[in-house]
Amino acid sequence: MKNLLQTSDYIVLAAYFVLVGLYGWWIYVKKRNKEVAASKDFFLAEGQLTWWAIGASLIASNISAEQMTGMSGSGFYLGLAISSYEWMAALTLIIVAVFFMPVYLKNKIYTMPQFLHQRYNSRVAMIMAVFWLLLYIVVNLLSILYLGGVAIAGITGWDFTMCVLLLAFFSVIIALGGMKVVGYTSAIQVFFLVFSGILGLYIALNMISGDAGILKGFSILRKEVPQHFHMIFDKSNPNYIDLPGLSVLIGGMWIANLNYWGCNQYITQRALGASLPVARKGILFAAFLKMLMPVIIVVPGIAIYYLYQHNMIDRSLIDITKDGVLVADNNKTYPTLLQLLPDGIKGVTVAAFAATVISSLAAKVNSIGTIFTLDIYKKTFEKEASERKLVNVGKVSIIISTIIGIILTLALGDALMGEGKQGFQYIQEYTGFVSPGIFAMFLLGFFWKKTTSNAALFAIIGGFVFSVLLKFLPGMINLESLNAIGFAVMNKEGVFEIPFLDRMAIVFFLSVAGMIAISLYENAKGIVPNGLEVDTKMFKTSTSFAIGSLIIIGLLIALYTAFY
Repeated sequence: MKNLLQTSDYIVLAAYFVLVGLYGWWIYVKKRNKEVAASKDFFLAEGQLTWWAIGASLIASNISAEQMTGMSGSGFYLGLAISSYEWMAALTLIIVAVFFMPVYLKNKIYTMPQFLHQRYNSRVAMIMAVFWLLLYIVVNLLSILYLGGVAIAGITGWDFTMCVLLLAFFSVIIALGGMKVVGYTSAIQVFFLVFSGILGLYIALNMISGDAGILKGFSILRKEVPQHFHMIFDKSNPNYIDLPGLSVLIGGMWIANLNYWGCNQYITQRALGASLPVARKGILFAAFLKMLMPVIIVVPGIAIYYLYQHNMIDRSLIDITKDGVLVADNNKTYPTLLQLLPDGIKGVTVAAFAATVISSLAAKVNSIGTIFTLDIYKKTFEKEASERKLVNVGKVSIIISTIIGIILTLALGDALMGEGKQGFQYIQEYTGFVSPGIFAMFLLGFFWKKTTSNAALFAIIGGFVFSVLLKFLPGMINLESLNAIGFAVMNKEGVFEIPFLDRMAIVFFLSVAGMIAISLYENAKGIVPNGLEVDTKMFKTSTSFAIGSLIIIGLLIALYTAFY
């Protein structure tokens, strides 16, 4: 494969990683003695992250290869509608800041299994701790490493395996510095992420307009590919099965977002070590950044689609051979965009992208280390372990989980996300097998004191079983009759199936109904659950937070009105 980077790009790339590495090392050394003495400082950076570092870390950990590579590819294939994951997430973050964070912080909850242990029992907590480890390694590490490796190999011409190994190595170096290093280096990554995204968008739109400016380019884009600028699909749209109409506003999209942002160790870990005012400011900052993400990720993907269709770029950069036919590989959209950049700038952009992937990987393996150390090792193997021992166990678990992630990526990555598959949609669908049950368990655990431990177990196991049944139901019975009421559509194989966002909503309500029934039955038998401390005064926000939230809501209304 041709090497597409010049000497100037390598200089910039090397300088970036040296500077960020030195900055991370300086943060680590500055508080090294304290961090070695306290495991919570290593895992949570307790009380040491500012609001802007929390917000930037949330976004840098979220916007990684699955967004930059996967979502830009979905922009190429689906259009602006994929932006609902980002824009609805902004509103979700506000809900999490107002209602979820006060409960976590008031009850001194630092990990998700800890919440489950405190609210339900040790059996529920241990089952979910093991499950989360498997989910983070098998789904998240694999997808981030694979999509990140595809993108970097595509722009540099380097060997894919080498790209995967380099990403994993640098992420471990950052993660071993602890949560505080992850948090503060993430702020740097977000700056370059936004910079490179805006630059790539500018160049692509300017190419479309023939150097007549980006506004002209955007106008041409909207006029000539109008099908890519509908936020809400109707049933006649061939992509309805991926984003089923109003479900993105009132259905399963809420389950996906609320579970991800409110019940996810990998994400909430950034704010759990802060005070409530600081955590809320950081989350609101992240919400504003989420509003910007489609501009620098999705719209460039649409622009690449236009350039591809009009032969204004080398189509071989995107085309792959599948079953003897040339097809566009959506996952190559972002590396194709990077190749449009001038020499020198290309190095900055590759560094920015690699940095976000590394930041996300570092945050993910830090969360893996946190859950394994505090919720499995300490509770099962060595309850009296010293703080130093816990930190060392956490570091070892970080290294081992990364090695497993590398092996899975190289063995299964192509089969799961190669050959033109939408990487982002793959992640969303298969995470959705478990998120409805988990969210139901958390939601009722927060706000309904009568919820019992057996009801929580039902949500974990039953939610997964319901998801599997609904996924494979089309292979057992014909669901065409559900098409009339909007609960089934024909897929590419000509089989009627339920869109995965709708499946998530159905499973969520089934899980909630089952939990309520089990809880009421056990309440009648005299079983009294362990309710959390919840005071409605906790949900009161500052005036500045309320104003910021209203601005985001106004922007969302305007965007969905303009692009409905």
